[in-house]
Amino acid sequence: MKPLLLNTSDIQGGAARAAYRLHQGLQQIDVESKMLVQKKSSNDNSVIGPKTNIKGPRSSTWNIMAVGRYLVDRLPLIYYDPHNFKQIDWSPQWLPNNIHRKINKLNPDVVHFHWICQGFVPVQEVAKIKQPIVWTLHDMWAFTGGCHYNGTCDRYKDKCGSCPQLGSNKENDLSKRVWKHKKECWDDLDFTVVTPSHWLANCARSSSLFEDKKIEVIPNGLDLQKFKPVAKDEARKALNLPLDKNLILFGALNSTQDKRKGFQYLKSAISILSEDLDFEAIVFGNSSGGDQLDIPVNYMGRLPDNMLTSIYSAADVFVAPSVQDNLPNTIMESLACGTPSVAFDIGGMSDMIVHKENGYLAKPFDVEDLAKGIEWVVEQDQRKKYLSEASRKYVENNFELKSVAKQYADLYSKL
Repeated sequence: MKPLLLNTSDIQGGAARAAYRLHQGLQQIDVESKMLVQKKSSNDNSVIGPKTNIKGPRSSTWNIMAVGRYLVDRLPLIYYDPHNFKQIDWSPQWLPNNIHRKINKLNPDVVHFHWICQGFVPVQEVAKIKQPIVWTLHDMWAFTGGCHYNGTCDRYKDKCGSCPQLGSNKENDLSKRVWKHKKECWDDLDFTVVTPSHWLANCARSSSLFEDKKIEVIPNGLDLQKFKPVAKDEARKALNLPLDKNLILFGALNSTQDKRKGFQYLKSAISILSEDLDFEAIVFGNSSGGDQLDIPVNYMGRLPDNMLTSIYSAADVFVAPSVQDNLPNTIMESLACGTPSVAFDIGGMSDMIVHKENGYLAKPFDVEDLAKGIEWVVEQDQRKKYLSEASRKYVENNFELKSVAKQYADLYSKL
């Protein structure tokens, strides 16, 4: 079996890490997996990246033409919000690039899409691929008119249009046109959709674009030899963190700036925590805060996997107050390192956190309940020990990488 996994990047970003880990897991069970990317940051020879490169941030490489495609693909957004052209999380994916020729030339048995935006795989290219297609969704883009997370808008259940993220009140706006383009290109295609969380599966089933597609739930996987508990005191000493504090950990890509990740809720919750529990915070994904917390905070910046293990192990609790999220790698990684998690009961959080078994699920956007959950996790030493052991055990039973890779290999075989 020779699958070809496609993701815009190989290791930069949450979807990229999940896809690359699956790629490695498939190889570990003797599946001849290869990966095709638009931006390559690893040195893995089984990852096919650009041939003509320019250096990007953090040692990644971009094909010069790919950079141009990405920028041109986003040009329609200027009409709606020229000031936020670079910031808005919205993908038209209209510009042709004939990537199907490269895929067909590689001649895999199965083509496995992951996150394919930033101009990597245009909408119309999907129908030109000869091989069976599996598509693992890492957000909602595939079944919306262009947004990656819908916020409070449910127009993806109909035909989009009047898109609030575009600031549009016109029915036949860009979101409606992208929706129509997807409908025309994909309606008769027989591909299998996989979602890592049950929440995203339910969203896909309720969408007008994917309501008739085959949808399965397979979680992301994690290498539990890489992500495993480290002695807490040792981890803290190595990172120069205090030994006598309750440490709250928060992190994601652009953690304090991405409003979807909920730093604003964490800030509010921390302001009402009991001073008797003596908290301090660790934040990774940003090197500075912008907003100050009411407790001392250690900003760690962006970190490789080998350092993340120590940081997760050093913490007493990981907090993920996201507004919307699929199946965040950070929670899985934290649990694998024996650190319980606290989150709002939204999205795919309940696929990983069992309330009061390996963490705490707070009422959505209730900062008092979020603070209550943080305190509940750390206030008793015996409870801390139980939660830590349960956290690791839950990941072992549900997200072990080779087991997840085997589920995908079985799906490939059926196709």
